[in-house]
Amino acid sequence: MKKRMLILEDGTIFEGIAFGSDTASIGETVFTTGMTGYQETISNPSGCGQIIVMTYPLIGNYGINRDDYESIELTASGIVVRELSDEPSNFRSGMTLCELLTLKGIPGIQEIDTRKLTRVLREKGPLKGMLTAVNEEVDSQEKIAQLQSYILPTDLVARVSTKKPYPSPGRGERVVLIDYGMKHGILRELNKRDCDVIVVPYTTSTKEILALFPDGIVLSSGPGNPEDVEGAVETIKELVGKAPIFGIGLGHQLFALACGARTLKLKNGHYGGNYPVKDLTSGRTELTVQCHGYAVDEASIEGTGLEVTHKALNDGIVEGVRSTVYDAFSVQFHPEGSPGPEDSNHLFDRFTDLMKTSNREENINA
Repeated sequence: MKKRMLILEDGTIFEGIAFGSDTASIGETVFTTGMTGYQETISNPSGCGQIIVMTYPLIGNYGINRDDYESIELTASGIVVRELSDEPSNFRSGMTLCELLTLKGIPGIQEIDTRKLTRVLREKGPLKGMLTAVNEEVDSQEKIAQLQSYILPTDLVARVSTKKPYPSPGRGERVVLIDYGMKHGILRELNKRDCDVIVVPYTTSTKEILALFPDGIVLSSGPGNPEDVEGAVETIKELVGKAPIFGIGLGHQLFALACGARTLKLKNGHYGGNYPVKDLTSGRTELTVQCHGYAVDEASIEGTGLEVTHKALNDGIVEGVRSTVYDAFSVQFHPEGSPGPEDSNHLFDRFTDLMKTSNREENINA
């Protein structure tokens, strides 16, 4: 078995056993708390460029199947686990996690103390990390210096967004879904409601979007800092009021920026399932799936025409907003689940109801 190191920018080094691809990689190291759903987690485009640490100790025990992908291509920079299962047991399993990572060119490391690693990340926040082979001839300090000088990429949305529009036909309301790094779960939920969906690249102009005559517009989830998504805020500003809007994840942050609010980077992002969120309108608490390192700054919302609709019960951050003027709302969490709780699945019903009651022609001509 080949040895591999995980080196963090603060100088912390973990040595373990390599699995997956033999390539070295650098990425932002974050931890996720999900006990299951590793296939959805590693195929979520929001994890683009990240080295994902699985806090649950045994990963890979039910293998990889054809149904649970959240994107066609995997864009994570690496996977870290305590123990990897080499012999999955599940009737749906088609390959092992190791085989998938090898196929997709993603390195993994196992047999390290993921509890200690998680404590480091909890204390210091996400850190740049490097997965590399153990080489006695290479000074680790050189690797640390290389890592510290490395600048994390800011073009993550460009890497994961579709390059061309494509349809997912239905006979119901026409939805234009702007792809900032869309999970397939979002598309599945819209298809369940018979929406006629057209997925478009994040660079699509307002004119091109309105030419599709949308009954509603979805701003998808995606990776990275919302302020790095070139042109997105300007486009959303022009779309607000033209058709009902539903923002999810990164789409929520971009919607808030377009309305004049600000975003901030969290010391500890939210990655995993079972995050409790309170719906301030109904008083209901729902368990949610989350994957984000940025959030909307509540102090910046006043005067934007937005009101807070959801808040996280763990740390009090803003988890949802709605426009008090237009048919538009957004949430930071993932109402589609995939994996995890589907308590907030009803938000897709709310969006379809908005599309049915809104007058599209008057909005577009406004």
